[in-house]
Formats: sequence, C-alpha cells, structure tokens
Amino acid sequence: MSKKQHFVMPTHKNDANKKVAYTNARLFDAESGLDAKGSLLTIGDSIADFGERLFSDGVPEGIEVIDCRGNILSPGLLDIQVHFREPGQEYKETIATGSKSAASGGVTTVACMPNTKPVIDDISVVAFIHKRARETAYVNVRTYAAISKHMKGEEITEMGLLVEAGAVGFTDDGLPVMNAGVMRKALAYSRELGVPIAQHAEDLNLSCGGCMNEGKISAQLGVAGIPNAAEAVMVERDIILAELTGGQYHVLHISTAEAIDAVRRAKKKGLRVTCEAAPHHFTLTDEAVLEYRTFSKMNPPLRAEKDRMAVIEGLKDGTIDAIATDHAPHDQESKRVPLSSAAFGIVGLETMLPLSLSLYHQKIMPLRDVMAAMTYKPADIIHVNSGRLKKGARADLTIIDLDTQWSIDPKQFMSKSLNSPFDNWPVKGRAVRTIVGGDTVFKWE
Repeated sequence: MSKKQHFVMPTHKNDANKKVAYTNARLFDAESGLDAKGSLLTIGDSIADFGERLFSDGVPEGIEVIDCRGNILSPGLLDIQVHFREPGQEYKETIATGSKSAASGGVTTVACMPNTKPVIDDISVVAFIHKRARETAYVNVRTYAAISKHMKGEEITEMGLLVEAGAVGFTDDGLPVMNAGVMRKALAYSRELGVPIAQHAEDLNLSCGGCMNEGKISAQLGVAGIPNAAEAVMVERDIILAELTGGQYHVLHISTAEAIDAVRRAKKKGLRVTCEAAPHHFTLTDEAVLEYRTFSKMNPPLRAEKDRMAVIEGLKDGTIDAIATDHAPHDQESKRVPLSSAAFGIVGLETMLPLSLSLYHQKIMPLRDVMAAMTYKPADIIHVNSGRLKKGARADLTIIDLDTQWSIDPKQFMSKSLNSPFDNWPVKGRAVRTIVGGDTVFKWE
C-alpha cells in the first residue's frame, strides 16, 4: 500500500496539558552538536525534556506516543525567503496553500516577502498577514516589510511602527534598492531597531532587462544576459554602507563567486553581514535552461559552474549562513511563454530539504552543517527564537527519514503552482512528520 500525505490544520488553541512522547528518535540539534538516540517530551506547545535516558523505563500512561522509528528528530526547518502571493495574487498561491507546502517539506517557520498587491509597507497589511496566518496557516508565518514605500526605492517606510507590528526585517525583494542614500538610511534604522535589511542584489543598470545568466548559453539562445557584475557591484556597495552605518545587512539568494568573496571579506572585518543561498544555485547551472527553459528562469539566474561551486564552498566555510528557497509560485500562463517574457522564479518549499541533503549524501558537507543552514542560523538572521532543541523552546519539530529514496513529482506538490525544474529528479531523504507548537500538522504514512 503506497504512502500518502496527511495534513491537520492547527487549531491555535493548544491544550496546555497535552503530553506527547517522541520515542526511538535520533535526536539531532545542529547548534549544540547533539546527535544521539533518545526521546523527547512535549507538553502543550513547548519542549519539556529530551535525552538519551528519558523514558528508559517506559512511557507513563496518559502520554501520547509517537515512534520516530530511528529517524532524525530535529528542530523545525525555517525558510526565510518565500512568496505566498497573498494579498493580490491568490491564483498563484495563498497563505493556506503556501504553508501547506511548507509543512510538507518539513518547514515550520517561513518569512514572507513583501512584494504583494498591495505591498507590505503599512502596518495594516502586516496585520492582515498575521490574521490570515492565524486563520489558515499550517506553519508559523512571519513577514518582512518593504524598505521603501510602494517598493519604489524613493522613501523609506515607517520602520519603527512596522517592527512594532511584527515585521522581522525589511526588503524590497523583487527589486533592488538602487538609491544608495535610501539604503544608507535603512541600514542606519536597522541598527537601532535590531532587524536585518535584506537586499535583492542587482544593479539594474547592468542587468538591463536580461532574462538569464550572461554567458555562452545566453549567447547560444540569442537572449539578453545578466552579468555577475550586476550582483557583485550591489553587494560591494551595500557592504560599504553597512560598515558606515553599523546596520545589519543580509544578501538574499546570493549566486556569484564575486559576491560571495565580498561577503567573506566583510565577515573577516567583523561586519554585521550575512547571506543565504537557494538550493537551485548549488544544484543547477545555466545549462539547465536548455532543458527546462522557463522553469529554470529565476532572478538571480542560474549561473556558471564556477559560481555553483563557489556557492557550495561558501556553505562549507560558513560564508553563506542559510539555505532559503525564494519559493516563487507562478501560474502556467506566466511560464508557458517565450523565455524573455516569462516570470522569474520557481517553487521550492517541498524540495529544499532533499536537495540540501544531497550535500550530505554526496559527502560534500557534514550533516550538522547542512541542518544548521536550515535551522538555527536562519532563525538568528531574523531574530526569532527557533531552530534549536532546548527545554522550554516552542515545540516546532521535524522528523526526517534520512535515507528514503524517491523522485520529485511537482504534480504532487501542495503548492498551487508547479513551476519547478526538478521534475523526476532523484533525491534521498524527506520529512515524514512536521510538528508546529506541539501539534502534528503533516505526516507521511
């Protein structure tokens, strides 16, 4: 009998006395280095206890038991760059469908990007996101707000009020902040507010409407390309501004060797600079466009092999802090068009974990480092208390079957959209249960 995905919508009314024992687990916490057989107990929405000797004499009556079957029991995964399209483009994705996609991928917390319609640049829109999340989300939904009003890059938003309303940081993702004065002011505010300024690093004067990486493949296809310099120049500029202001600067979906080197130098200087990489940038190159066409079109684009290897090296040495998907759902009409006209972006929440685990299975990175990039490190970037196994922490957990082999099938995605170049891609490892606030919201059985 084939296994199926099962979902349970959280009630957000957690029974404070509910006790659940997770037994026969491989307890795994990337920050502390814990990797041991044992059990974990949740009471209500919190982790009450865990360890190798817990329940060594059996689980007392009255406690629900979930047998982890030797699988990894980890802090829930975080994806700090997703586009849920609500409000304004619900035909592509909603908070409900996007969060269901997250749960299926073992992700318990997401951070939404603000390029919705209307833009998340006002406390009323932040309040709407939070309300819809409470009503419809399967996972914890946090949100960035826009750096500039209406994402026009001209005037910064009311950052203090937006942070009070719950924004975890600021970005005009989808568009870069081209005006250095606006970016300087935003970074100065970030220092005072204690939140990151996240940049889609692209100098529009250099990218000039390109639709893929500038190189031999773009020349072969006869389309305009985006040079590495478009990303690197913007990152170099912003790092100078981060040093000037003392602000917290974060590079979204970094993709080029030159930009990664710039971040590496900034870290060595002790600057508050972090970055993230998407799985497609350490898995594919621009040659994928020849096979997958518009389903391989994203921004920043898939780069050359030297850049793919630079992303991997950045993950290995810690220059790249986090793995985030840039989950960008699009309807078929936005993709089934010529390459130059197609929308940028692919879906990624349900493929993040298995694609990232390939770095472990191929003996490129230790499992601890791979999991760190999806748990406590992204949590630290947006300053949320998550991503760690510790007593008293919120019980957001993921059970991972590390060794199951399967093939990615976008037709089985929970997302409304299917735009992925990983159709029929063989992978190893998957989330088999996702727990949010002590409640199972997804299981594979």
